[in-house]
Amino acid sequence: MVTLSAGLTPTALSAIEDLERRVVEADGGRLKLEWNALRRRSGKDIEDVLWWDGERLLGFLGIYRHGAPDLELAGMVDPAARRRGIGAALLDAGLRQCRQREHASILLVVPRHSVAGRSLAQRRHGRLEHSEHALQLLGAPVEVPADPRLTVRTAAAADQPAVRELLRLGFGWEPPEVAGPDPDAFVVERAGRLIGTARLIREGDRAGVYGFVIHPDHQGQGYGRDVLHRLCRTALGDGATAVHLEVATGNDRALRLYTSLGFRPVITEDYYALPGGPAPG
Repeated sequence: MVTLSAGLTPTALSAIEDLERRVVEADGGRLKLEWNALRRRSGKDIEDVLWWDGERLLGFLGIYRHGAPDLELAGMVDPAARRRGIGAALLDAGLRQCRQREHASILLVVPRHSVAGRSLAQRRHGRLEHSEHALQLLGAPVEVPADPRLTVRTAAAADQPAVRELLRLGFGWEPPEVAGPDPDAFVVERAGRLIGTARLIREGDRAGVYGFVIHPDHQGQGYGRDVLHRLCRTALGDGATAVHLEVATGNDRALRLYTSLGFRPVITEDYYALPGGPAPG
């Protein structure tokens, strides 16, 4: 049966991890579950939908904000429990929660090889909004000479306006203002001017690079390659065994940059925009 969760207990997290293992073993690829977010649920809002059969978890759907105006939904169903309506029930419950909160759009993340996931999105009148390649680096990145003019440091609270502007230029949206610095955020300086930003998030023995932007005026000069190399070395030095990131399927320039450092595609994921306007008021 469907259970709505505001915060995940250690038992639930363990069950989600075990379900993820079973799904990946059956389907290959990876699942965009954002473990860092799952482990840091606020406990204030319903952000996860689970389907339990006794003590065994058969389905899961997470609701993610990521600081962007869009809400993302990503989930899974036990391979042995498919074609029982579990995925549809999880999605419908998740959509009801999404429609109660502010958002610009609702995006369902579907692995491209998932025929059932694509069919579910289409049955809910989903429209393919964009697609991304998920890439992974195993081992050390290809060596890159460090540019002495560049500095990569942890972002401070005073950097927020510049970081917000960079994200607006790179992705078309600005994150909400937060009190204090973000320990996962980094900024890139050249000759004292802030020209880039990225977030490096540790997720157990993995790390993810998110929101990576170099100011358009400074692109094409090798700065992005240098910065990404440094971030990868930092992650590996902190104990990560793999670094992952995502890139839009049409961004050939970024894809060439990432693969030149040793990143390899793991899966392609399609993002379907689902009907459901912003919450009233």
